[in-house]
Amino acid sequence: MQEENPWKTLAARPVYENPWIEVTEFDVINPSGGKGIYGKVHFRNTALAIITLTEDLETHLVGQYRFTLNRYSWEITEGGTPEGSDPLEGAKRELLEETGLIARNWQLLFNMHLSNSVSDEYGYIYLARELSQHAPHPEETEQLVVKRLPFEEVYRMVTDGCITDSMSVAAILKLKLLLDAGELK
Repeated sequence: MQEENPWKTLAARPVYENPWIEVTEFDVINPSGGKGIYGKVHFRNTALAIITLTEDLETHLVGQYRFTLNRYSWEITEGGTPEGSDPLEGAKRELLEETGLIARNWQLLFNMHLSNSVSDEYGYIYLARELSQHAPHPEETEQLVVKRLPFEEVYRMVTDGCITDSMSVAAILKLKLLLDAGELK
């Protein structure tokens, strides 16, 4: 069921932009009838996440220091592709760039909004299988470490709180459900 928008926008002001994001501040009347402001971050790229699965039920994690978190993070392969471009082609590019892997079998697991209280960022999460190793080509801003681990160990990293990235957590939990149910295509 689609509900009516209870928010009323009185004005919108661009506050900040760079090649990746736009921040807009809105003067609003909220659902309770009160006046206020609301900030929205628009992402100019579509988010992509790729979880790999080998024949031996191993997956690849990418480790990197995340400036925004001020800490090191283990994640599945992630990146972005320009709005309006083919997300699968972007996912293939990101997997090769970050890990050096090329997959022959791709499956869209699901789509998700990443932080819908403050942004419109939208992502596609793929499963990549039938993998072959090639040379990675990370971007100059990326210092990446790639690990290949048993999937069950990666799953435990989520349940133990070692992996906290939203797309990684969602993808790993989804893959665990599919594996446990015997539902992989």
